[in-house]
Amino acid sequence: MPRDTESIEREIENARHQLASTLDELSVRANPKRLVDSTKQTMAAKLNEPAVKYGLMGAGALVGLLVIRKLLR
Repeated sequence: MPRDTESIEREIENARHQLASTLDELSVRANPKRLVDSTKQTMAAKLNEPAVKYGLMGAGALVGLLVIRKLLR
């Protein structure tokens, strides 16, 4: 069953609109400034979790003690 040219043109136009919309969304998602801001927010939230925060504090204290011990020898 052959299709008429108007329906083919409508399908092509719809496909163009969908492609344009997808490209717009990708350009927003891949914006470097947005990626940096998103990463900063994610890292800040992760570092404020008690388990991570206290773990890093403990690791820092351990490294500090090892450095002081090494300097005193």
